[in-house]
Amino acid sequence: MRIVIATSVAPFVDGGSTYIVESLGSELKARSHDVEILRFPFSEDYAEVLHQLLALRLFDLSQDCDRLITIRTPSHLLKHPNKIAWFIHHYRGAYDLWGTKYQYIPNTPEGMACREAIIAADNVGLREAAGVFCNSGVVRDRLRSFNGVEAEVVYPPLLAPHRFYTADGEDFLLYFSRLTHHKRQWLAIEGLRHTRSAVKLVIAGSPDPGVEPYLGDLDRLIDKYGLRKRVTLVPHWVPEDEKLELFARCLALVYFPLNEDSYGYPSLEAHAARKAVLTTTDAGGTCELIVNGHNGFITPPDPELIGSAMDKLYNDRQATQEMGRAGERRIEELRITWDNVAARLLA
Repeated sequence: MRIVIATSVAPFVDGGSTYIVESLGSELKARSHDVEILRFPFSEDYAEVLHQLLALRLFDLSQDCDRLITIRTPSHLLKHPNKIAWFIHHYRGAYDLWGTKYQYIPNTPEGMACREAIIAADNVGLREAAGVFCNSGVVRDRLRSFNGVEAEVVYPPLLAPHRFYTADGEDFLLYFSRLTHHKRQWLAIEGLRHTRSAVKLVIAGSPDPGVEPYLGDLDRLIDKYGLRKRVTLVPHWVPEDEKLELFARCLALVYFPLNEDSYGYPSLEAHAARKAVLTTTDAGGTCELIVNGHNGFITPPDPELIGSAMDKLYNDRQATQEMGRAGERRIEELRITWDNVAARLLA
């Protein structure tokens, strides 16, 4: 089958969508399909969004492939009679982040008209798809609530989970993610200051463009609480071998994004390395993967409660290790495999 995988990209920003697209392409090629990946830049500046949506809608790929699989918004606006949307998140400022400090669209008549136009365009592009899938129950519920569209959850796996390995947990918790405010690395620092054990924290990941003020905020927070000897900040891209080593050596993963669209690849990577995950009740899709007390902890986003959970991970190493092993089994329970993905998207 000739398949085009289409997605939008934010130049110089690698995220979960980048990984999903590249992995899906590799897996479909391994199954003897002819695959082309179509990437187009997309600016989230609300003043440019509608022009981009219109431009994208003018593309008709009907004669170019047998099946079109769209991933990151607004790729689902492309035209094809056999279009399958594997929808991973909305333009969130117009949806679940509307009314928060992250909406990035002004609450003005012009901004509200822009929001309504974005939603209307999504309704058209999604409802004409031959099939709509999504990456989590969180996104499924948003599609149902905001767009009146039903979607089937198909969880995205890691491309090569066998690369991950485990070692004895050391004395640090790992927060591995893009460095940006809504990922809430600052909440991990706030939690650490309430710990009573000697547990440490390593925060690692590539900063989003323009987040220098956020990095400064993290540094000031570390100094404010006198945690310079207990917090290590690695604000740059981490080579693959070093990343694998960090996951192998860490005691557990901490991951506190705000209402994440999916479980987040760091959570899946932690389980591939047989590590437990500490997350929060408002982390979104992460709570679909983690079962409290089984393969990690889920706690309210309260620094004192987070600190207490960090202490539990540090003080009861045997229980922490068992939760890490349970993470592997949890992946199997949820059928997070590429065989399942290929079967559903190509049905």
